Amino acid sequence: MTSYAVVIPTLVRDTLADCLAALAAATGPRPEQIVLVDDRPDPDPDPGTLEHPFSVLGDLRERTTVLTGGGRGPAAARNTGLRTVTAPWTVFLDDDVQVGPHWGDQLAEDLAEATPDIAGVQGDITVPLPGERRPTDWERGTAGLARAHWITADMAYRTDALKQAGGFDERFRRAFREDADLALRLLDAGWRIRQGRRTTRHPVRPASRWVSVRQQRGNADDALMRRLHGPDWWDKAVAPRGRIRKHAAITTAGVAACALAATGHGRAAAACALGWAAGTAEFARARIAPGPRTREEVTTMLATSVLIPPAATWHRLTGALRHRHAPSWQEVTR
Repeated sequence: MTSYAVVIPTLVRDTLADCLAALAAATGPRPEQIVLVDDRPDPDPDPGTLEHPFSVLGDLRERTTVLTGGGRGPAAARNTGLRTVTAPWTVFLDDDVQVGPHWGDQLAEDLAEATPDIAGVQGDITVPLPGERRPTDWERGTAGLARAHWITADMAYRTDALKQAGGFDERFRRAFREDADLALRLLDAGWRIRQGRRTTRHPVRPASRWVSVRQQRGNADDALMRRLHGPDWWDKAVAPRGRIRKHAAITTAGVAACALAATGHGRAAAACALGWAAGTAEFARARIAPGPRTREEVTTMLATSVLIPPAATWHRLTGALRHRHAPSWQEVTR
């Protein structure tokens, strides 16, 4: 068995204890080291904060190191952990996943089957959904992780390949697109990434009704991906294109309606307002139809469907402006 290390960036959420407990209970070869990177901007100086998560580690506790990430995001936190790894393989886990009961044995098989040209082996992510009702919009979004490529919820990489690639791009400050960017750089460098057989659960964690609006910040990361990997990066990353063009059209219609009304162009303003309303209604219907359609869910979908298009458009524009001079990654490596 090739030895491996586990790196977990964390905000010390309630899910961390379950993550570590599952890792400690899994059968098979044990990690050579576990590196927890506390990425809270202002870590609690009280060491008792981590006492409960540490208590579930058992014999793995003596192999565990805690580093501080400074609140710079998961990409930077993973790089912080990576710099301490000496094992041939580095396995990244998120702090809200739970590895399967035979994860260690399955990981050993995944790594043993990796030919020298394979840089990474992805875990099989499952998202448990309620069986008694239709999933909510937030639950469906989380379930999409089971189909995502190269996500670091459970991803094993050759340590040398990571260091040759320069690790994760720390301009990605959120848990979004940083994993796809790294994978594309490795693939372009001639490496391969394959799907493994080990299983990991990603439960749906609680979230506020406004979480879908906050997620629109990821549109700024999409702008950076376009600069780094070209306009066809969606196809390279096997990623859904999303609705940014429709969001931009809806936002433009709404802004135009307000501007025209303010300048006394009533008919034109009404036409633009009708376009905004039609686009917003279509978006809300597309989100409501597959869900449970409870009063709370419908109310949340209606409210957030009004806010998401302008939020998405704003973050996309600010991201394009912020990263307008970012060269493609090939230009940097020449």
